[in-house]
Amino acid sequence: MSAQAPIKRITTPEIAARKGGTPIVSLTAYTAPMAAMVDKHAEVILVGDSLGMVVHGLPSTIGVTLEMMILHGQAAMRGSQRALVVIDMPFGSYEESPKQAFRNAARIMAETGAGAVKLEGGTRMAETIRFLTERGIPVMGHVGLTPQATNTMGGFKTQGRDESDWPAHVADAEAVADAGAFCIVVEGVMEALADRITEAVPVPTIGIGASNRCDGQILVLDDMLGLSGRVPRFVRKFGDLGPRTEEAIAAYAEAVRDRSFPGDGQVYR
Repeated sequence: MSAQAPIKRITTPEIAARKGGTPIVSLTAYTAPMAAMVDKHAEVILVGDSLGMVVHGLPSTIGVTLEMMILHGQAAMRGSQRALVVIDMPFGSYEESPKQAFRNAARIMAETGAGAVKLEGGTRMAETIRFLTERGIPVMGHVGLTPQATNTMGGFKTQGRDESDWPAHVADAEAVADAGAFCIVVEGVMEALADRITEAVPVPTIGIGASNRCDGQILVLDDMLGLSGRVPRFVRKFGDLGPRTEEAIAAYAEAVRDRSFPGDGQVYR
């Protein structure tokens, strides 16, 4: 009987090589069971700081801590075998200096075993991205609408409605790519601008609320399953599990109250 070959994880160079090829499938996951399901279908699992809102009920991503990201990153790594796991660096963990970013990114990598980190920002973060990549930490970039900066952006607003702003967004993506990012999330920008960014950079772009001509797509898993409340307009629900889950909870509660659960064969004797 031959031993089964171990499953090899997808690497950042493999993702980088997908530029212009088959679109890259990406989803968020914050727990081991969800990561195990996503792992069968996606090349990239992002442990996003969106977990602050989705899992912990925070009003934004601003209150997410490094410890929270590490805890959920460990869970996603336990649940997955194949996908590249990327972990968001939370607000306040990397903006101060490249040295601060390296210290915290190194902790994330060491304590989770993940394959890369993600951080937000374009030209202003290029020095930090270069500092990390030159020291062995793969970085996924994030440009366009950057949720950690919504306080200065005035909320979750689509970027690039004014074509005069496009050069700055393209420059952001180019700076991130030149600094060594292996791919770039492009969020919440006009479709034509997303196309322009995708054409301008030599690394894959991963769209969220952007163009289907990006090199891949990502969604928050709970949003596309219908488990979240209010979701962005661009999200397509591929499932409607919220109402079905609530129905199951209600059925359980009713069974407890009318003493039909547990029934015969459902208890230890």
